[in-house]
Amino acid sequence: MKAVIRKIGYINCVLIAFFLILWISVFLIGGIVGAYSWTLLKLVLPFIGALGLLMNLIIFIILLFKKIKSLKLAFNVMVNILMIFPILMTMNIIPLAYPNTVEHAQPSVTVNFPLKEQTVVGWGGNNVKDNLPHAIWSSERWAYDLLMEPYNINSDNNEDYGIWNKIVYSPVSGVVIATYDGEDDITPGSEDFNSLEGNYVYIEIEETGTYLLLNHLKKDSVLVKVGDKVKPGDLLGRVGNSGSTSEPHLHIHHQRQNPTKTIHPVIAEGLPLFFRDLNVSSMPRKGDVITPQN
Repeated sequence: MKAVIRKIGYINCVLIAFFLILWISVFLIGGIVGAYSWTLLKLVLPFIGALGLLMNLIIFIILLFKKIKSLKLAFNVMVNILMIFPILMTMNIIPLAYPNTVEHAQPSVTVNFPLKEQTVVGWGGNNVKDNLPHAIWSSERWAYDLLMEPYNINSDNNEDYGIWNKIVYSPVSGVVIATYDGEDDITPGSEDFNSLEGNYVYIEIEETGTYLLLNHLKKDSVLVKVGDKVKPGDLLGRVGNSGSTSEPHLHIHHQRQNPTKTIHPVIAEGLPLFFRDLNVSSMPRKGDVITPQN
């Protein structure tokens, strides 16, 4: 065994072990440990691997000129490629949903629908095909992007979109833990945003002690403040186009960790979110047209 370790290299053995531990944490441990591991795999390890590959290629060129062969260098390159591989998931070349299931990720919640008019699910559901931008991240595993006709019209005027300025209602009973509505609404299709979430309202759900996040609200539209107790149907604000967004829409998702205390928005354990009294499945999917009953 020691001979094998020496041949492969101690650093390579440590990196391989770390790589395997991260995958084991994602699939077998889950929770916040899995969320951190998933983030490291997709956002950190590929850059470390790319840096290592660059260094080893420089060493390879030097040894090539000196006509020296190195088996350890070959192992180094293979380990670097192994670490870079998850970038294919980050870039959605290999679309892979965060490996969690509705049955395992509990508690789930069933809430009122946050809008009162006919709505189209832009992204939503349990699988990566129906929920590509969200399901690939642990925090947004069961998130939704909600739209109204007309949408996807390539207009650079927010007012041309059906969901623009629509009232957002509280889906749950709970306490408002964070609000913000000072960020400008951006031009549809623009990348000129200041934050991922834009303007928001975050609620600690009374039933479960977990958290409901509503993002991309309109500037200066939030009607609640931190500490307010809300119940289903209370007015929260209006739909805008703030944050990282291609057009006006409402983003909503459910997670275990307090979003004001996480290191980064994607590092959290997303939890299933269902809606009551819908004309479609309680976990609607991309393309579903919802006529709210509440």
